[in-house]
Amino acid sequence: MQHDSKLPEVGTTIFSIMSNLAKKHNAINLSQGFPDFGSDQKLIDLVSKAMNSCYNQYAPITGNLELREAIAKKINSLYNVSYQIENEITITAGATQAISTILSAFIRQDDEVIIFKPAYDSYEPGIKLNGGKVIPIQLLAPSFSVDWDDVNSKINSKTKMIIINTPHNPSGTVFSKEDMLALERITKNTNIIVLSDEVYEHMVYDGEKHQSASLFPDLKSRSFVVASFCKTFHNTGWRVGYCCAPKELMELFMQVHQFSVFCVHHPTQKGIADYMQEPKNYLELPAFYQKKRDLFLSLIKDSRFTFTPSKGTYFQVLDYSKITQEHDVDFAKKLTREFGLASIPLSVFNENNLDNKLLRFCFAKKDDTLKRAAEILNHI
Repeated sequence: MQHDSKLPEVGTTIFSIMSNLAKKHNAINLSQGFPDFGSDQKLIDLVSKAMNSCYNQYAPITGNLELREAIAKKINSLYNVSYQIENEITITAGATQAISTILSAFIRQDDEVIIFKPAYDSYEPGIKLNGGKVIPIQLLAPSFSVDWDDVNSKINSKTKMIIINTPHNPSGTVFSKEDMLALERITKNTNIIVLSDEVYEHMVYDGEKHQSASLFPDLKSRSFVVASFCKTFHNTGWRVGYCCAPKELMELFMQVHQFSVFCVHHPTQKGIADYMQEPKNYLELPAFYQKKRDLFLSLIKDSRFTFTPSKGTYFQVLDYSKITQEHDVDFAKKLTREFGLASIPLSVFNENNLDNKLLRFCFAKKDDTLKRAAEILNHI
């Protein structure tokens, strides 16, 4: 039997390629974004307790009530805004499922979706699978700032959605308040939906504050805010996230959600709900990861790599243009095979694979791992 692919241009992801290469060559893996340290034992114990307390059947379709209450409380505390627990907050199987479901619920044939490149790699396939058209806007290194006049020029009657990601993966930049106000002005009095991917909301550094779409009234009225407990609580394999949106948008989301996932692992939801009763478990994250960022950068300050300190996420971009002019994919593979250190080349996230000689390194690692990685970088 022969069938045509719905995504003929999609091959193996760069994350799988680099992680497999790292495993083959026994390299330090700073490519894929996952910690090499464990979750808080208190959280694991709470999930185990939930399993032993009969939280093993279906959760409500929108998610465990206590977890939705904890999310609403957190958002109100951080941003002084509210979402209705009953119909504006939904627990999802990670942020990727939330994004996929949003696209499935709203994108129809020939709808246009604006995305900013370098872009997280699930956006574009999700748009295309639903018949939509990707309208890419390339952000230029090293600032990766948005030209909002350019964005405005791309908007027309077919524009259905704009996807933003702040803090931004893979560049490690963050949207400013001015960025969000510009987005709010551009989308005001339109039917455009904003998908705001905020999975790294608790990883913003140097005293800056995360500018959530929920902070801006008109944006909030048209936005899905997507978040992830997997990133926040160091357990990427648990696949638990959530999204928030106005009732009228969430109702359409739920029409798809109920048939694609229905509900998420119940004892994990209950354990996270109990864990969130202590806000320090997420409020201390900026300091925790900034310390790791600063350690990593201090260790490589005398290397031939150049950098601007990451403003958010747990990724650091390094510029290797003073070392070689090799294509970034080739150099990343060489770095893994010959030097024993895996990273992610940024060109794979760019329009037309634009190569700025940049590699992304994950610093969500044990201090010893970062020290060993720095030793390698210092000898290149």
